[in-house]
Amino acid sequence: MGAMNELINPRVVESLARILAKAAPECRLDHLASTAAQLDDLSLRERTDLLSHALLADLPADYTETAGVFRRSLADPDFTGWMIWPVTETASTLALASPGQYDVEDCLALLAELTPRLTAEFAIRRILAADLDRALAVIQGWTSHPDWHVRRLATEGTRAYLPWAIRVPEITRRPAATLPILYALYRDPVEDVRRSVANHLNDLARHAPDEVVATAARWMAAPDENTPKVVRHGLRTLLKKAHPGALELLGFPPVTIAVTPPRLERTVVELPGELGFDFEISNLGPAEARLAVDYAVHYRKANGTLAEKVFKLGTPVLAPGESRTFSKRHAFRQMTTRVHHPGGHALQLQVNGVRYPAEEFMVVT
Repeated sequence: MGAMNELINPRVVESLARILAKAAPECRLDHLASTAAQLDDLSLRERTDLLSHALLADLPADYTETAGVFRRSLADPDFTGWMIWPVTETASTLALASPGQYDVEDCLALLAELTPRLTAEFAIRRILAADLDRALAVIQGWTSHPDWHVRRLATEGTRAYLPWAIRVPEITRRPAATLPILYALYRDPVEDVRRSVANHLNDLARHAPDEVVATAARWMAAPDENTPKVVRHGLRTLLKKAHPGALELLGFPPVTIAVTPPRLERTVVELPGELGFDFEISNLGPAEARLAVDYAVHYRKANGTLAEKVFKLGTPVLAPGESRTFSKRHAFRQMTTRVHHPGGHALQLQVNGVRYPAEEFMVVT
């Protein structure tokens, strides 16, 4: 995370101060300049907040005036990169506090202007939280914007579980609210936009799995060459959870197969280490079997209970009577996103949503 934090560093602060001073020579920007010496030991989010608070202290309290400063700064090509994040946060703060009737709408327009320089997906969240319907009325119009960065902002900024971003409870309570954005963009010509649509759909699947599958089915009824990939990525969590509708839509119906128990290369894994395993699948049916092969690791938690995580292994097709051996090595290393605890673990196979008996093993330090 150290390198990530350094995306906002003293050099970025100095560049931002220089650019804003040119756009607003009447502003002293003393608070902003002082932040360059205060960045040590702060996370990227904390550095963003520090700079935003400084901008609020240095720039006019009137939203319209400060928005004008930021728009004039866009004339400078160096006004780009991670310095934009605190700028977008500052604009959102001022707009939400402004008595101006249309300042929120203007701020959304400003975020659309800024997002090609660095995504405004984080700053938009507080506007969504303040009045979701008001914001979505503007954002829906972005789906036909000529700049793909703005179209991506429409779908990425409104995701239920956008990484690094604050939650917008109304989006999780009303998962259908953002579906019109996805319908407008699932066939977008730009891969980054389509991938955002898929990630957005995958987020919605946590709360509205049946509605997500129905949406994906409508898309598959009128697909282009990219729709199957969007749907596969958007349904990936439901596939791991063996949702029947997702399995059927993605072409993994019930099959007649035999699956051997996973053969573990060892029963004790020392951290850090790896566990190799293999198994065999035989197609016992009269037709080819299209398979979604996954495996679940049941991790030991600090309180002694088990919590599983499903991993994809492959999507093979087996001819009638065909048997195939599969092998995999799974790493066990301490990470910021997963802390391994010693004790009993288990590994379990899942094929087309069907779970097979687990094999147990120990993890030791």
